[in-house]
Amino acid sequence: MNQPCNPILLAAADIDAALGALSPRFDLRIVAECSSTNSLLVDGSPADDGRVHVVIAEHQTSGRGRRGKTWLSWPGASLTFSSLWRFPAGAPVPAGLSLVAGIAVARALEKQGATGVQLKWPNDVLLLGQKVAGILVELLPGRSGTPAAVIGIGINMALPAGERIPDQDGVADLASHVPTLPDRNRLTALLLRELHDLLETYASAGFPALRGAWQQRNAFAELPVRISGESTDLEGICAGVDEDGALLLRTESGITRILSGEVSLRPLP
Repeated sequence: MNQPCNPILLAAADIDAALGALSPRFDLRIVAECSSTNSLLVDGSPADDGRVHVVIAEHQTSGRGRRGKTWLSWPGASLTFSSLWRFPAGAPVPAGLSLVAGIAVARALEKQGATGVQLKWPNDVLLLGQKVAGILVELLPGRSGTPAAVIGIGINMALPAGERIPDQDGVADLASHVPTLPDRNRLTALLLRELHDLLETYASAGFPALRGAWQQRNAFAELPVRISGESTDLEGICAGVDEDGALLLRTESGITRILSGEVSLRPLP
C-alpha cells in the first residue's frame, strides 16, 4: 500500500497531548534541521532534572548509524529522534539495551497495524525481512555512579519516489505496511511510552525479563547466518540471544557468544 508522506509538522504540544499523564516525564525539543540528534544530546548533555530529554528533528543532514554508517532521512518522510535516559546506580546498562529499544519500536509499529515485524541483532527493525528502522545507543560518562545512555531511533515513514539507500537493497517504509500512516507526533508519543515502560522493567530486572519478547521477533531464529567482523567471519545457526543480549551462534564446535557490536549479521543463501 503506497501512501504519501504525512505533511503534518512535528509539534511538541501535540506530542505532549498524546503522552497524556506521562508528559511531565519528558522534555521535548524539536529542531528543523541538525547534523544528528544523537550528537546534540551526546555533545551537549543536559543537566539531570529528573526528566528524559528528547531531541526530534524534521531533517538530519548527517544522521549516524552503527559502524560509522550514515542514516539517511527526508523532511516529512522520516522520523528521527534521540532520547537521553538516566538509570539508577546498579542498573545493568548497557547489557541488551539496544535490543530493548528494538522491542519498543516493534511494539509501537505493531500497535499501528504493522504485521511481520522482526528484530535483527543488535539494532535493526524489519518489516517482512526489510529494514524499516535503526537504533543507535551511545553511553554517556557516568556521574556519581548513575549510568546514562542516548538512544537514537530512525524510522522510514514513506520513502520518496525514486529514492534508494546506497548499499542497502532490503529497505522498507512504514507507509507500505500499515493501513493508515500515523502522523509523526502520535508515533513519537507512542514510541516514548513504549520506551518508558520497557526501560522501567529493564532498570529493575535487566534484559532477562525482556529476552522472550526479543526472541519472539528474532528475524533469523534457527536460520543459517554469517557474522562478519573486522578480522574474521563466522557461520552457523542463529540460536537467539543470551541473558545479557549477546548473540548465540550454533556452530560445529558448539555455541559461540557474539558480544561485539562491531559485527554484521547476514542470512546465508
